Amino acid sequence: MAELVSKKWAKALIELTSEDESISKEDVLSDLKGIAETIESSEELTNVINNPSISTEEKQIVICKLFQDKVKPIVYNFLFVLNLKKRMNIIGEIVAEFEKELELLKNIVRVDITSAIDLSDEKKSSIRQRVAEKLQKDVKVSWDVDSDIIAGLIFNIDDTVVDNSIRHKLDTLSNIIIRG
Repeated sequence: MAELVSKKWAKALIELTSEDESISKEDVLSDLKGIAETIESSEELTNVINNPSISTEEKQIVICKLFQDKVKPIVYNFLFVLNLKKRMNIIGEIVAEFEKELELLKNIVRVDITSAIDLSDEKKSSIRQRVAEKLQKDVKVSWDVDSDIIAGLIFNIDDTVVDNSIRHKLDTLSNIIIRG
C-alpha cells in the first residue's frame, strides 16, 4: 500500500518538474535525499513527523525551520503538501520511487548480478556492457558474490530473475530425474 501511494506522489512530483525546464530533476532528487537523511538521522525529528498527536501546523513549523531556505521552492512546496496530506512519514519511500521514475526517464535500468566468485573489474565491465546491449538501456549494476551458486551468474532485473547458475541447472536436472 505505502509503495503504491509513494509511487503516486513521486510521479506527481516528476510531472511538476517536467512542466518547468529550468528545474533540474537531479537537484530535486538531491534535495529529497537530503531531507530524508535529515529526518532518518534524528530520532527526535522522526518521532515528531510520525506522531499523530502533533498537529499538522506544528509539524509545518518544524519543516519550515529546517528546510525552507535549504531546498528548492518546488521541493519545499511539495513538503508542505505532503505534510497537509499527512504523508511525511513516507518521504523515504517517495524518494526511492522518485529516483526510479527519473531512471525510467533517462532509460536507466538497475541490475543485480550474483556470481560464484569475485570478478575482475574488466570482466564486470564486459558483462555490464553485454547486458546494456541486450536491454538497450544504460545499466547500473550492483554486484554480489554467492559461492553456493557454484558457477555462472544470476541476473535480477526489476522483478525478473534470470538464473544461469550451475546450482539452478543441477536443481532443474534433479527435479526432472525425480519426476521420472
